[in-house]
Amino acid sequence: MNVSLTKKQREYITSQIESGDFQNASELVRDALRLHELYRHRIIMDLKAEIEKGWSGATSKRKVQDIIKDRQDKRNKNA
Repeated sequence: MNVSLTKKQREYITSQIESGDFQNASELVRDALRLHELYRHRIIMDLKAEIEKGWSGATSKRKVQDIIKDRQDKRNKNA
C-alpha cells in the first residue's frame, strides 16, 4: 500500500519519532487509525442518538421553510 503525505505531515511524523513518542512511522499511523476509528464511532453514535431524539420527540409545528430560513439567518449573522 502506498500513501502520499504532505510535507507538513511527513515533518510531523518525523518530529513524533524524534521525540520518542513513536519508534517508527508505522506505529504512529496505526495509532492515528485507531484514534480515527474511535472518533468516527463516537460521531456515528452521537448522530444516531440525535436522530432518535428527533423521532421520539414531540412533533414540531414549524414549517420546513421556516426552519431553513432560521438556519440561513443564523449563518448570515455569524458570517
